[in-house]
Amino acid sequence: MGDQTITKNTAAAERSAIYRFFHNSIVILAIVSVADFFIVESLSRHNPIQALAFMAQHPLASLCNCMLIMAVLSLSLLFRRRAFATCMFSLIWIGLGITNCIVLTNRMTPFNVKDLSNLEEATQILRNYFSVTNLILIGAIIAIIAVLVIILFRKLPKRQEKTRFRRSIIAIVVIIGLAFGVIQGGMASGVLDTFFGNLAYAYRDNGTPYSFLITWVKTGIDKPRKYSEEKIQGIFSRGELGEDGIYTPGDDDDLTADQTPNIIYLQLESFIDPTMVKGFEYSQDPVPYFRQLMKEYSSGYITVPAVGAGTANVEFEAITGISARFFGPGEYPHKSVLTEKTCESAAYDMKQLGYTSHAIHNHRGAFYNRNTVFSNLGFDTFTCLEYMHDVAKTPKNWAKDQVLTENIMDALNSTEGKDYIYTISVQGHGKYPTEQMIEDPLIEVTKAPNEEMKWAYEYYANQVYEMDQFVKELTDTLSHYDEDVVLVMWGDHLPALSMTEDMMKSGDLYKTQYVIWDNFGMDRVEKDLSAYNIHAELTNRLGIHTGMLTRYHQNYSGEKNYMKNFKALAYDMLYGDRYIYGGKNPFKATDMQMGVKEIKIDEIVQIGERYYIKGQNFTEYSRISLNGEVLKTVYLGPTILALNEEVDPSEAGNMKVSQVEKNKEILSTTE
Repeated sequence: MGDQTITKNTAAAERSAIYRFFHNSIVILAIVSVADFFIVESLSRHNPIQALAFMAQHPLASLCNCMLIMAVLSLSLLFRRRAFATCMFSLIWIGLGITNCIVLTNRMTPFNVKDLSNLEEATQILRNYFSVTNLILIGAIIAIIAVLVIILFRKLPKRQEKTRFRRSIIAIVVIIGLAFGVIQGGMASGVLDTFFGNLAYAYRDNGTPYSFLITWVKTGIDKPRKYSEEKIQGIFSRGELGEDGIYTPGDDDDLTADQTPNIIYLQLESFIDPTMVKGFEYSQDPVPYFRQLMKEYSSGYITVPAVGAGTANVEFEAITGISARFFGPGEYPHKSVLTEKTCESAAYDMKQLGYTSHAIHNHRGAFYNRNTVFSNLGFDTFTCLEYMHDVAKTPKNWAKDQVLTENIMDALNSTEGKDYIYTISVQGHGKYPTEQMIEDPLIEVTKAPNEEMKWAYEYYANQVYEMDQFVKELTDTLSHYDEDVVLVMWGDHLPALSMTEDMMKSGDLYKTQYVIWDNFGMDRVEKDLSAYNIHAELTNRLGIHTGMLTRYHQNYSGEKNYMKNFKALAYDMLYGDRYIYGGKNPFKATDMQMGVKEIKIDEIVQIGERYYIKGQNFTEYSRISLNGEVLKTVYLGPTILALNEEVDPSEAGNMKVSQVEKNKEILSTTE
């Protein structure tokens, strides 16, 4: 009997210990944190097996994410309804997973803090990416969650004893401190990335909680150590600044535009040579003309700040000469600082020489705030999709690039002087289908690792081939132009085809290829460049040294403190006291015209009870408007629009024509 009693007592003690263990608040928080992380990753990856695989293969990164979640959950220690509070804090993370899951079914970029920047942005996201069915589903999920919260509040127990705030606060501080230390260690050791060239890949490789947080806490450019006027002005030592120690736009050199060529940049969406990816073979060369150009003209690799997505950051580097890597992970200056401030750019610099600056993009004008940002970057005109005629579309509904030849020539012919033209294409954009979409493709993939990759790469190769033929059409047209022209072309980033470094013959996910074509006989040079110094390299070869950052790249590239001082200048220009400009911002936003060809109304005609507007340069995005309200419009051609609703006859004479993008934003309206 004694032995049985001892055995029973021992078993009871063990059960009591286990009971206390699992009722220990810290242990419960740890367990819930791991569960939350698994749920969030399962939702974000659309697959619980992939979530488990990530947790098994990346235990340290998973630990960092779990500690981050636990730091938030620890706040529940302050509440008597501790179980309910834990559920509510868990709901924040699960809500992140649900939102990211829904977003990733409709776009390539994960849900991030920039999506919550303001109510207007959030509304735009709903309009951009969610159908009515999606919105109904979201509403149903919210309603279910609300009911669940009420049930949990009623059913979950409330602690009988009072909360010991001192002990709870100490526990919270310790947990948050440990989480901070673990995450800092992960960043320092390289377990966690601190630069995100592609947000989708960053979420995949680092975990959703950490990636989401880092896009919030780290933005802008870090202030340099010992930042001062002397430090900034001391960066230049070769007479680039004036006698007052500052850079004054317009004081660079005596060149004028009549001594230099028209300059065109062509940033090709997701354009690479598909044969650079190992493991694939094709029925014929996907980029025969670009390959020929690389042999005949200046060419090489160009390092870009993005992979799979991030077109706006590539154009930011090429236009401003500033590295996007200086900013927070996943940050787009187009969506942050450039919406509020002007910035020295190639467009401003070339205007000093008498150039007219044009931006062209065969996609939505308001995307990445380009209709605002390009004004702050010094462009005189911006021609986007809403101002283009006869736009052919890909099977995935992206505008084909062939339309750009006409628009580039329109920009060149719109002025008597020289032009600086920055063109961004869109045809090669993903997502790429994993089943056959082109029935009789010109180019077939004859070898691929699997069926899904075969169809994705086959679709991509055919789009790239058409882009290659567009480049040929453009250069053929420019070769007959009666002014000197230099055309710089490159792929903005690798396509979103789940490539890895070992798949690339270049061995680098951040390298594409460039060509500098011209119609006047420039010497051929092979050299690898970066997107942020390509303008400085080109202008240096043309004998142009206009622009503070242009001169910096031309004179100090390769020196010991080149990148350190480069970052300090970028901070001073955009976030600091602008010591380099004497404490002022010398660049004023331009009164940018939307579209090179002005949209005009010639007359308003009434036939029966219907009104028609006759004019010039209308497109499929032209809408009749009255007192700022967009009216129902039928596009009948580039010279005539029909009103498809009734208006007060006394107000008919006040009707105007507005260019309206698909999300109902008005880009411009006739005078």
